[in-house]
Amino acid sequence: MTFFESLLLLLLAAITLLQVARRLSLPYPAMLAGAGVVVALIPGAPSIPIEPSTYLALFIAPALVDAAYDFPPGATRRFFGPLIAFAVVAVILTTAVVAWISWLFLGLPLAAGVALGAIVSPPDAAAATAVLRNFSLPRNVDAVLKGESLFNDATALLLFGGALTLLSSGGLRLGVALRLGFAVPGGVLLGIACAYLVRYVNRMVKDTLGGNLLQFVLAYLVWILADHLHLSTVLCVIAFAMTLARTTTGEFDARMRVHSFAVWSSVVFTLNVFAFLLMGMQARSIIGRMQPSHLRQALVFAGLVVLAVVFTRLMVVIGFNRLEAGWASAKGRPVPASVGQALFVGWCGMRGFVTMATAFALPESFPQRDTVVLTAFSVVLATLVLQGLTLRPLVRLLKLERHDEAARELASARAAMAEAALASIAGQDGPEAENLRFRFALKQRTCRQETNGDSIHRLRELSLNAIEAERKELEELRAKDQIGADAYLGLQEQLDWSELTSLRDADRKIEEI
Repeated sequence: MTFFESLLLLLLAAITLLQVARRLSLPYPAMLAGAGVVVALIPGAPSIPIEPSTYLALFIAPALVDAAYDFPPGATRRFFGPLIAFAVVAVILTTAVVAWISWLFLGLPLAAGVALGAIVSPPDAAAATAVLRNFSLPRNVDAVLKGESLFNDATALLLFGGALTLLSSGGLRLGVALRLGFAVPGGVLLGIACAYLVRYVNRMVKDTLGGNLLQFVLAYLVWILADHLHLSTVLCVIAFAMTLARTTTGEFDARMRVHSFAVWSSVVFTLNVFAFLLMGMQARSIIGRMQPSHLRQALVFAGLVVLAVVFTRLMVVIGFNRLEAGWASAKGRPVPASVGQALFVGWCGMRGFVTMATAFALPESFPQRDTVVLTAFSVVLATLVLQGLTLRPLVRLLKLERHDEAARELASARAAMAEAALASIAGQDGPEAENLRFRFALKQRTCRQETNGDSIHRLRELSLNAIEAERKELEELRAKDQIGADAYLGLQEQLDWSELTSLRDADRKIEEI
């Protein structure tokens, strides 16, 4: 079987499993990782060799750019305390606990133990989001989960890179310490500089497919440039994406922005799918190489690490919540988060994409590499199954679902936007202005609940019926060869945009699975 054929079969298997996971409401990463183990058992199963040093750049760079570009800077200021506690303190403490267990039970060197701790310490908010896609969580809980996901990845990858540097250099010498100390600020400054440089390049490829392709090329180039300069690749990419997001807001038109979002979502999701499949396949080959006694020892060690990462996170999150509540009470302020919310955030500690990619990236010479990679796989699988399958019942038990709150927030934002639109056409006359005025006023009154919503529902229904009639007429013109291919595609796209603006929110969403 050729590499191309193997790739196609893996994709087909992944798509099938994604649909099974969707219908059974199971966490799809766990199913994909399990499928990788099953695929590896099949005689003649495909082998997809990737150099360990390539894994981080291949899988992590675009995922970090995607997450950092979308992250609102205001959330960092608002939730600075929880983000520091969960994304820095919890990650460092978890790394320290796992490093101690590694030294005690496996005799790993300290730097190797820190590397393993950094691998398994960062939770993956995307895994929790996939499980909770049909729930509406309180906005502060959602913001903290997504914010810590970005920053705990940065913390963990910094620890991981530093540990590997110490291992390869044989210890902490002056030159190594200086290089590690300069890597953090140097990476941030390089990322910001690259973002400002890319602004000028983007203007030359604006509104082209090459521009979208360039976005991926630049994500990898920035990572590789930082790596060659021995700077923090993670902070460089995050600084690059966040700076680019804040400085190019008005430079992309709607067409380019929508197209770019669709492409990035698809590519990052595909990389995620492949990472879980490859993890399962590698775990199977590792198990096959181990002697039974060694395997038992490795599984016991993996179990201890699973317990360590779960309970360390719970202690940090709940402990911070109680300290924050005590401080707020002493100052006469409302408590920012309840114990139930803290318990939920603490339980949302599923490991995923970053854990697997960093485990893949371990060099072949890493001490007890097979045991370490198997432990990382066990942590991912155990947390996805144990925590992933219990998140939904926990949301209901703690009564955290906030559909009404989310709907009110959305309605308030739409009313404010409609008011701004009405102000922009104030004093304008003519049928065009009256048409727009009617639409925006209707939206504003509906969002403010000044009407029962029947008018806007009827407007939506009439609009969709009219678009369907236009679509049928366009197809007839095409069938009679009364319109060229370019004109047909242009009109079809225009109808698609009109239909999307008329659909309900739920009908416009494209889910991961």
